[in-house]
Amino acid sequence: MIITTTPNIEGFPVKQYLGIVNSETIIGANILKDVMANLRDFFGGRNNTYEKSFRTAVETALKELEQQALARGANAVVGVKVDYEVVGASGSMLMATCVGTAVLI
Repeated sequence: MIITTTPNIEGFPVKQYLGIVNSETIIGANILKDVMANLRDFFGGRNNTYEKSFRTAVETALKELEQQALARGANAVVGVKVDYEVVGASGSMLMATCVGTAVLI
């Protein structure tokens, strides 16, 4: 499965468009992550705890996107857009969304 942000894949013409596929993943931040993030903000530097959460959310959303594309008979997804949003009453959850076009190449 090829997943790309570009509208096409060089050397692989699209034979059939199979529709839009999308996925969402929500990951909650726990109190320990928040405490560590606040300490990191105070002392400076990168926040590896939240960076790992971002990566996990995107990887999970991309896997779900791939599953949806496979269910449609696709072997690639083009034009993928990845977006992030903070959700929840206290902004304690991270939502990663992915959307693209399932295609047969």
